[in-house]
Amino acid sequence: MKIILVQDFESLGFEGDIVDVARGYARNYLIPKGVAIEAGNSSSKAMELRKDKIMDKRMKDKEAAERAREKISQVTITIRQKVGEEGRLYGSVTSRDIARELESEGIMVDRRKIVIDEAIRTLGEFEVAVKLHPEVSAKIRIVVESEEEKA
Repeated sequence: MKIILVQDFESLGFEGDIVDVARGYARNYLIPKGVAIEAGNSSSKAMELRKDKIMDKRMKDKEAAERAREKISQVTITIRQKVGEEGRLYGSVTSRDIARELESEGIMVDRRKIVIDEAIRTLGEFEVAVKLHPEVSAKIRIVVESEEEKA
């Protein structure tokens, strides 16, 4: 079934793209969620008219992501956690912890865009990727310290 994406969808494509997907996937998930509309003659023509606006929006989003990357790459986040024996953390540092610390620095990032390759369960310095835009990503330097070192 051919559909037109109304918004960017990471696994399928960008807003305005016409893609072919399984009928059930389109009817049961994409269309009810507002991610896509069924491709027909009238919807295809309407999307062609909006194409210029979509391209302008993509360029603005990319420029905003570039500016955010500059801010993020200059920041070093320090996270304090409870530590057990041999420098192992009770639990791990999560994307929610990182997003909260970035917010306290004045940088708003959705926690779902923070990509932690391997669980952070020890003290030390780590680099974590943030996917700001499909073409733009940034690296954050994270320092994990013991809560006792704070005192």
